[in-house]
Amino acid sequence: MKTKLLLIFILSTFLSIGQSGQISGIVTDEDGKLLPFTTIYIKNIDKVIYTNNRGYFNTPKLPYDNYTLRFYSLGFQQIIDSIDVDQPEIITNTVVMKKLTYNLNEFEVNEAENNGFNIRKMRAIEGVMITQGKKSESIDIKKIDANKATNLSRQIYAKIPGLNIWESDGAGIQIGLGGRGLNPSRNSNFNTRQNGYDISADALGYPESYYSPPSEAIDEIQMIRGAASLQFGPQFGGLINFKLKEANTKKRLETTVRQTVGSFGLSNTFISLGGKNKNWEYYAYGNFKFGKDWRPNSSFDVRQGYINIKRRFNEKAVLGLEFTKMYYLAQQPGGLTDFQFESNPDTSFRSRNWFSVDWNLAAAIFNYEINSNTKINSRTFGLIASRNSIGYLDQINRIDPMQERNLISGEFQNIGNETRLVHLYEKNKLPWAFVVGARIYKGYSNSVQGEANDSSGPDFYFANNTSSISSDNIESNYAFPSFNFSLFAEHIFNLTEKLSITPGFRYENIATSANGDYRTTYNDLAGNLIFDTVLNVERQNNRAFVIGGVGLNYKLSEDIEAYANYSQNYRSVNFTDMQIRNPNFRIDPILKDERGFNSDIGIRGNIENKFYIDASIFYLFYNDRIGTTIEVDSSLFNTYQYRTNISESRTIGLETMIEADWYKIISNKNTTNKFSSFLNFAYNDAKYINSDQTAFNGKLVELVPPIVLKTGLSIGNDKFSLSYQYSFTKEHYTDATNSSYQTNAVVGIIPNYKTMDVSGKFNLKNIQLEFGINNLTNEIYFTRRAVAYPGPGIIPSQPRNFYLGLQIVL
Repeated sequence: MKTKLLLIFILSTFLSIGQSGQISGIVTDEDGKLLPFTTIYIKNIDKVIYTNNRGYFNTPKLPYDNYTLRFYSLGFQQIIDSIDVDQPEIITNTVVMKKLTYNLNEFEVNEAENNGFNIRKMRAIEGVMITQGKKSESIDIKKIDANKATNLSRQIYAKIPGLNIWESDGAGIQIGLGGRGLNPSRNSNFNTRQNGYDISADALGYPESYYSPPSEAIDEIQMIRGAASLQFGPQFGGLINFKLKEANTKKRLETTVRQTVGSFGLSNTFISLGGKNKNWEYYAYGNFKFGKDWRPNSSFDVRQGYINIKRRFNEKAVLGLEFTKMYYLAQQPGGLTDFQFESNPDTSFRSRNWFSVDWNLAAAIFNYEINSNTKINSRTFGLIASRNSIGYLDQINRIDPMQERNLISGEFQNIGNETRLVHLYEKNKLPWAFVVGARIYKGYSNSVQGEANDSSGPDFYFANNTSSISSDNIESNYAFPSFNFSLFAEHIFNLTEKLSITPGFRYENIATSANGDYRTTYNDLAGNLIFDTVLNVERQNNRAFVIGGVGLNYKLSEDIEAYANYSQNYRSVNFTDMQIRNPNFRIDPILKDERGFNSDIGIRGNIENKFYIDASIFYLFYNDRIGTTIEVDSSLFNTYQYRTNISESRTIGLETMIEADWYKIISNKNTTNKFSSFLNFAYNDAKYINSDQTAFNGKLVELVPPIVLKTGLSIGNDKFSLSYQYSFTKEHYTDATNSSYQTNAVVGIIPNYKTMDVSGKFNLKNIQLEFGINNLTNEIYFTRRAVAYPGPGIIPSQPRNFYLGLQIVL
């Protein structure tokens, strides 16, 4: 009997040695919020793993034994757990991590909420993006006191250094941001995205964003400066990603209703619904905005909607479907000359100018966790959209003859997929990570311009009701197909606990085309038509190239780091650069993409949990800038406009953002009370260099304010907050020749301008009251001179205006 028992014991011992199991679980904070990329150290085998993007972890197979797991996450207390592995699958209880708080002589510190600041640097791995070694910012919209009903950019982006912001309308329908001396027109020098996918008309040939989500629907705005080119492609400005709100997974239904009224007849209604039911999550919003604006002949009617439905198949696989709809109609009062603006800026000399946009975006986003260290994200997206503008577009110093108007009609269709794989692994007991991805994109745009009806309303149809070039009323009709295939990769090498290097590259294969016709006519001295012909244009531009870059990160302390980056950039030849509309305009047959690089070096972080700082210097080199010169035909001796690569330019600048939490400094306490101030200062020096065109060489680059300053104060607690902001932008030129004045006001100086804004809110359980005064001192100023719509000419900004909003959450 003893012998049998001994044999059984020996056999069971050998069997247990050969068996293994896995430990899996979820890590959350005390509020149940999942904690992604939590570090888990398995002491017995000296192994480090991480939770995935949803806070889930799964260990490698472990021989049966008792294991000690240590959980680390920035801002949370360390947790040590002892787990017996005695079966193939061990599912732990949810690991709940407590916020890191400690008391020392009644001095309490809470690190988890970034000290209440509404701006932060992006994490080294943010979702499926690598941002290590890059200048990056993330704006927390819910923490901002601002006029969100009108998307007031100077308040929302107040802590992003160096932005030149255009104010084209009082409703914030189209956002115009330009960084580091780049044109702000509809964010065209940023790669603009929503939830990671494209929202512009055509990412290559027409990168203008006629659509922007309402601020009330945004959770975060993520920005990466020029170094975004490696992961996201074209544009020197970098990336802007609007991360929209998602479902409240603690409720089956949560409803938010917001109503804002303001000066000049503003009415803004925002309604959202969201929740979770079993494995389904949903979030949807509707936004309805209308008003008259402050000048005659101006009005707007905006309607937007969005729905996001997610299906969680298991802990690893999630599929999300999204659809966005935007339609708006705006009457535009046109621009003013310098004299008209100085005499009476609230006048209008155009009563028949209208603009409409119909934007339809769809996306399918699939996330799959291969394991706790590896994730695949695939985004398939598409756009069907149109824009129409009608009116009298001649120079603003000419009176509208009340005859046939000019209509420009554009239609845009594109579809694409971008797939990424992010992998985290351990090397020399340090976490390393990389992202690899591919993108395929196909677009088609159509642009028609011609003579339209002579009415005064928003009647977007051509004379004779046809857009065919065979009609005498059509001036041009072009098709613009585009295709793009890209491969990209970046890798974080943590060489030591303090120093990391992040190199990367991007391969691009691009094809853009222009196929169309334009009409040319000549009249005799009596005004009679004597010549009318249609000319065909076909242009094809195929190219393939590789760009690269590298970032460095060095931790000076637990909270402060130095960073540096160098990344090559490019901007594709736009469709407008390939389009001929009259015989006095010609295009360089070897017109090239604009190429160059961005470089940064800076320091960022927080100091003693009292200061937030991000200060850097940058150098932007822009080669092969596209522009227009005046040339003489060697045979006919007549002059013509020639579109070509005209020059190089360089911009050197300083970008600094500092915020201080004075309550912590003075009281040494950390409660919901708040008293903070910030300083956002940027200096830019931008010049054309090495140009064959004497008209440009050595001149200042247009649309580059030498100084952009914003500063402000905030005071409040969890029940009340009040914020004051002062903004200043120094005068700058609007064209490459640095013209100070022209009678048509299309080019000239943008004078110094300054504004003050006050915003606040009261909170009472599920009710929030918001209020504010924008342009407190009633400054008369303008931020842009428009070449065409919404001008041409000077576009005056809004005078002093008020808003009052009510929010109810059910």
